[in-house]
Amino acid sequence: MNKDSKKNVSPPPPPTTGRAKKAIIFLLPALVALLLLVTPVPEGLSPHAWHFFAIFAAVIVGLIFEPLPGAVIGLTGIVVVAIFNQWLLFSPEQLADPQFKTANQAFKWAVSGFSNSTVWLIFGAFMFAAGYDKTNLGRRLALILVKFLGRRSLTLGYAITFADLLLAPFTPSNTARSGGTIYPIIANLPPLYGSKPNDPSARKIGSYLMWVAITAACITSSMFLSALAPNLLALALVKSVVGIDITWGKWFLAFLPVGILLIVTMPLLAYWLYPPTVKINEQVPKWAASELKKLGRMSRNEILLLCFVCCALLMWIFAAAWIEPAMAALLVVVLMLWTGVLSWTDITSNKPAWNTFAWFATLVALADGLARVGFIRWLGQEAGLLLTGISPTVATIMLFLAFYLLHYLFASSTAHTTALLPAILTIGAAIPGIDMPIFCLLLVTSLGIMGIITPYGTGPSPIYYGSGYLPTKDYWRLGSIFGVIFLLALLFIGYPWMKMIF
Repeated sequence: MNKDSKKNVSPPPPPTTGRAKKAIIFLLPALVALLLLVTPVPEGLSPHAWHFFAIFAAVIVGLIFEPLPGAVIGLTGIVVVAIFNQWLLFSPEQLADPQFKTANQAFKWAVSGFSNSTVWLIFGAFMFAAGYDKTNLGRRLALILVKFLGRRSLTLGYAITFADLLLAPFTPSNTARSGGTIYPIIANLPPLYGSKPNDPSARKIGSYLMWVAITAACITSSMFLSALAPNLLALALVKSVVGIDITWGKWFLAFLPVGILLIVTMPLLAYWLYPPTVKINEQVPKWAASELKKLGRMSRNEILLLCFVCCALLMWIFAAAWIEPAMAALLVVVLMLWTGVLSWTDITSNKPAWNTFAWFATLVALADGLARVGFIRWLGQEAGLLLTGISPTVATIMLFLAFYLLHYLFASSTAHTTALLPAILTIGAAIPGIDMPIFCLLLVTSLGIMGIITPYGTGPSPIYYGSGYLPTKDYWRLGSIFGVIFLLALLFIGYPWMKMIF
């Protein structure tokens, strides 16, 4: 190396710079909490509700920057709220009741997320993936996909999207559909291309495929009334609050142009905005065909797992009135254990499953706490006051934007629908001139697509986030980009379309 080139080499950053950055990231959640705690309580809001929001905001900041794993951040928030429950969780009226046992009630709230059905369905999806991996069924199905569509990464993205689209009308749980059926299969695809989780090679193809899968799940969840459980809940709330009926056909027709546009363009958008480094590989399909020959005939455990998964899918589609989707998943897990498809060691050693289980359970409890302390109700009332005297069209758009963006505060679409939809509908109905049927359609068809904005926004999100292929900073960045794209598509294409045909 000559002297000039030596002069141009920049010195490495001092170690203290890296330590200082880590320290700032580590302290940032606490600083956010402190800042909000010392801020005067907004008028009309109880002090304990504002203080709870301060802890919730700190947890969200912690999840974004991750000074520690997400599960640790969520658990810390739960423990802080439960220990300081008299100032964060319970109202003065509750504390004044001599029969109210604060310690006992705080603990019940703290662990309430662990009894949530979506949390257990996510856990079941991880066990399905473990079964696919152990039996080689996932590898077999992945190899079949690669054999016919694996020459181009883009065609694999479309294959995943159309697979979700085909299942969506018949599966009223996107966690069951995407997390329990799609994910266990596609998790076997990246290793075929040398793409590994939690590794720089993840960007070869794994990151792209995982992002396409979660995005497809969100789009199809908005496209069909029967593709997401909260959609059905939303219909019941719309009927009870404003007396408007929305049929399956009206829902489908209302979202149709937006749905078609997003389904057709989303894999390509992801290909441009989050490109895989492996784009074309002529040899991979040939190699996949030879690997399929090596696998030979399906084994006993592969056949059993295939039967179990088909049974789960049938229960999710046709038996939701008799058996909770999460219970159907747990039934399949038990059958896998009894038939030897999985061993108990496979269950206990599945660190990603337990990590995601703990992380999402704590977030569900924290999001429920926001509604419990009255923060969501206050937020709805304040929004109503701000919209007094505004034109119906502007009011419609502003309320819709608030409904969409407030999803950052919720760890599930069900919680969002339950807590916020009645309030937004009530505010809208009180504003003269708002076209309520169109307003209702705009709100309810956004429930699926809004799930893309955070790693905890909808049931399958934690599964793909926990796959190891979508780093935290990438997920939040892409969630914001695609969240804005979906929002603009619904506002500038869906809204005018709904006004034209209804």
